[in-house]
Amino acid sequence: IGIQPQPRKDENTYRWNWNAPLILSPHSHTRLYVAANKMFRSENRGNSWKVISDDLTRQLDRNTWKVMGKFWSVDAVRKDVSTSQYGTIVSLAESEVKEDLLYVGSDDGLIQITEDAGTTWRSTGDFEGVPKYTYVSDICPSKFDENIVYAAFDNRKRDDFIPYILKSTDKGQTWKPISSNLPDNGTVHTIEQDYVNPDLLFVGTEFGAFFSIDGGKEWEQLKSGIPTVAVRDMVIQKRENDLVLATFGRGFYILDNYTPLRSFKPEVLEENAHVFPIKDALVYIRKGGRYGQGSTPYMGKNPPFGATFTYYLKEGLKTQKDLRKEKEKEQFKKSEKIEVLSWDELREEGKEEKPHIRFTIYNNQDNIVRKFTTKASKGIQRITWDLKYESTSPVRLKNDEFDPMADGGGRILAIPGMYKVSISKVFQGKVTELVSPIEFNVVALNNTTIPAENRKEVFEFQEKAGELAGTMQGAMRYASDLSEKVEYILQTLYRMPDSTPEMITEAKRIRNEIDKIEFIFYGHSAKASWEEVPPGQMPLQRRLRNMAYTHYGSTAPLTQTEEDAYNILSVKLPPLIEKLKKIGEQELKELEKQMDKAGAPWTPGRVPDWK
Repeated sequence: IGIQPQPRKDENTYRWNWNAPLILSPHSHTRLYVAANKMFRSENRGNSWKVISDDLTRQLDRNTWKVMGKFWSVDAVRKDVSTSQYGTIVSLAESEVKEDLLYVGSDDGLIQITEDAGTTWRSTGDFEGVPKYTYVSDICPSKFDENIVYAAFDNRKRDDFIPYILKSTDKGQTWKPISSNLPDNGTVHTIEQDYVNPDLLFVGTEFGAFFSIDGGKEWEQLKSGIPTVAVRDMVIQKRENDLVLATFGRGFYILDNYTPLRSFKPEVLEENAHVFPIKDALVYIRKGGRYGQGSTPYMGKNPPFGATFTYYLKEGLKTQKDLRKEKEKEQFKKSEKIEVLSWDELREEGKEEKPHIRFTIYNNQDNIVRKFTTKASKGIQRITWDLKYESTSPVRLKNDEFDPMADGGGRILAIPGMYKVSISKVFQGKVTELVSPIEFNVVALNNTTIPAENRKEVFEFQEKAGELAGTMQGAMRYASDLSEKVEYILQTLYRMPDSTPEMITEAKRIRNEIDKIEFIFYGHSAKASWEEVPPGQMPLQRRLRNMAYTHYGSTAPLTQTEEDAYNILSVKLPPLIEKLKKIGEQELKELEKQMDKAGAPWTPGRVPDWK
């Protein structure tokens, strides 16, 4: 439905800017303000409008101005195309502190103020350091003091890219610049103030976003994912404390939970490490991934699930190789001699473990429940714990080698309650605590249809089920290793001149025993789905998966089916482990002794001997 104000009887048409401002009053959810060259107010969501001002621009005919030092005729190429002949209103704001206190900015350099909803207006067009007629890109009344207001100006039309930000402490009667150390070529498009800390300001410029923790005395750039792009608008989502940025051509960017900036103090920079206040972490069962979205889904990622830690490191940690390369880079620039390391020195250098930062999570009984690591980079960083306890599943190596940065994955979700996190650095083989344990809370999201009355009981079941699962997965891996070992032995015996038929028969018997055990674990392979396997005993792996998927993906009470599955696995698993132990620790060892006596070539697991 169209709600744009239309000229009254016998009134001239209104002049609308391409970026005509439209706002919702912070004092009434049905009150709208919109501006052309005049101001309009609606008390019924735009159903009807009241004109509350005369023309608030300079009302200057731009055809009387020189362009590129000359006056141009009506036949000039693109004359009056994509430009307005007269001024228009481009920025508009109402004070959150005082109702009916309105500020209007025009594209020809005026700011108009009314304190009575438009009954009277006063104009100001003289701003310290700002050229006359400069476009008023944004106005931001203080959220704390009705006398304070901020304004940003854009003078790019005159080849002027200087950032203009001004502050008034007397409702716009006088102004002082606060752009301080902002880059000289970054025109300011928008400005926003935090709703808790009055000195925390944000600005969007032609080349990124910046913030100030001291009311504009000094500015720092927001990076970490924001490209060098024009930030045209920004808004604060109060419930989540998110800063939302609208860019020119690169979509929206969201700085999740910027609250650490509120408590940021210069003295923090002198600490070796610091953890900012931690937001309560919501625990819930997440939805599975989407399927069939095509190659170009148009959506952003949600914030990471879990407890997010914002921390600061004064210095990064570097290996000897990193330091050597930095030194050599400077020597190369200065054409100085570069010492070439010996092969032994290079070998020792390659053995050095990468320095890293370790996060340790404790439960409310001070028991460690999870450890994870990240790079030791200096500055303000973020990392998220996924609220899962450490997995009991067997470890798998990445690239068949130890990696201190590898994450073994989580197991069961933490229950609501108080937890702690500490930070340590691991450098040159030493572990040094940087930040002592700090408390934070895990809170349940109450979106469960059938919640468990006793979440602790469910958690305890998940713990013992996880331990059972880890043991069974280890047994399956062990059986697989034994199977591979026997295949090597059998292949070796077949080609050995001195092997005996009895040795080959024993190897085949052991192979068959392992195969029987693995069949109990895995069962028949399904050609299409598990519903179509041949009749037989349910494989233990499938029973384990059914139990795990059921309770890991739910906060509902335990079912009898889950408990039955656990009891069945608890009974069937131990005998299989004993059989595997006998095979691995006795039967294969005896067979390998016979192979050693017969002079068999090496096979996996045997120690070579030379006599």
